[in-house]
Amino acid sequence: MHFRLVDQVLERSADRVVAIKNVTLAEEYLQDHFPTFPVLPGVFMLEALVQTGRELLADRGCGRVVLGQVKGLKYGSFVRPGDTLRMEVTFDKETDGGWQLKGAATVVRPGGAAPDTACTGRLIMRPVRIPALIGA
Repeated sequence: MHFRLVDQVLERSADRVVAIKNVTLAEEYLQDHFPTFPVLPGVFMLEALVQTGRELLADRGCGRVVLGQVKGLKYGSFVRPGDTLRMEVTFDKETDGGWQLKGAATVVRPGGAAPDTACTGRLIMRPVRIPALIGA
């Protein structure tokens, strides 16, 4: 199953991408998480940062990448239907065989309330490696 968790890229530079995800009650995973208190699952917040990171690395010509490691991940506020998740990912450094990015997702609520932190962390992204075919 594939979920597209970046609705729109708002800003883009060589070292930074800002994107948003508008969370609606129509999204099927909210039906079960949780029936009386629907919130965006934490793993989807992380995946939204990963997808934003892929946007950044694609602009840098890094090809297909996958999440290799997460460091220092912290969660804050819940993201509910009607909220907007704003992801900001910046390039930190090249690592041995990959790239380290810093990500922060904030919750923008209707009515102009101050944004709250949804999650932050460092993402280690690595190129996709396709194993050699056995016996080929």
